Amino acid sequence: MTATPSDPIWATIRDEAKAQARQEPLLASFIHAVVLNHKRLEDALSFILATKLESSTLPAVSLRDLIDEALDADPGIGVALRADLKAVLTRDPACLGYSVPLLYFKGFHAIQAYRVGHHFWMRDRKPLALFLQSRVSEVFSVDIHPGARLGKGLLFDHATSIVIGETAVVEDDFSMLHEVTLGGTGKVGGDRHPKIGRGVLIGAGAKILGNVKIGEGAKIGAGSVVLEDVPAHVTVVGVPARVVSYPAYGLPALEMDQQVEVRSELEAIRESGVHRV
Repeated sequence: MTATPSDPIWATIRDEAKAQARQEPLLASFIHAVVLNHKRLEDALSFILATKLESSTLPAVSLRDLIDEALDADPGIGVALRADLKAVLTRDPACLGYSVPLLYFKGFHAIQAYRVGHHFWMRDRKPLALFLQSRVSEVFSVDIHPGARLGKGLLFDHATSIVIGETAVVEDDFSMLHEVTLGGTGKVGGDRHPKIGRGVLIGAGAKILGNVKIGEGAKIGAGSVVLEDVPAHVTVVGVPARVVSYPAYGLPALEMDQQVEVRSELEAIRESGVHRV
């Protein structure tokens, strides 16, 4: 089998996999099964997700058929898949190549499984979508409601104890660490979860609760609790969170800088070049 010439990411993954198989012969069978035996990135992904999410009542063979159905019906999943791979490679210093998140990173796996579940949710196959959500939560400790709307270019670093509610919206180029909740307050139904703008970075353990808007390019410090709207291009920390500074970069999710520096707005504008109203 050869890589599709029009898919350079898949070609790179296959080259990396071959090198890994040569370097670690004990892993050769594993690498051939999950990468080298497949013609497309989508095929490898469906094999990986099916083998991880199978259960006694839904075996991997049947589950893979369902995942393939979603991937074939919605090319947008493949586009987002590749954008997510690029996001992990460029933002996570522990990532040594495109093959690493595909093979080993559960945050990446959880996002792709969510995309499959969301596909079925939007086609009114809600029991199936909820089944997949449950299995993803059990296997990866990442609980994303299939009704949530997530963009592409996402990084969930470490990705343990993550919760994203049904009406949450996350725009493109987003990064967060473990133990983050995008949840409701428990007081109301309907549209009740956070709306996260492009390029937002959320630190470990932060909780964002209610139908609040987090503006583009905002940074949420680790351990913060956000209960109100956060303007674009500010840094908030604390319980409850308050504005303490302005990120040095227009889209802090792309830089993954967890430091919180208290600086004046004028200093921030000079450093970042971001126009603030």
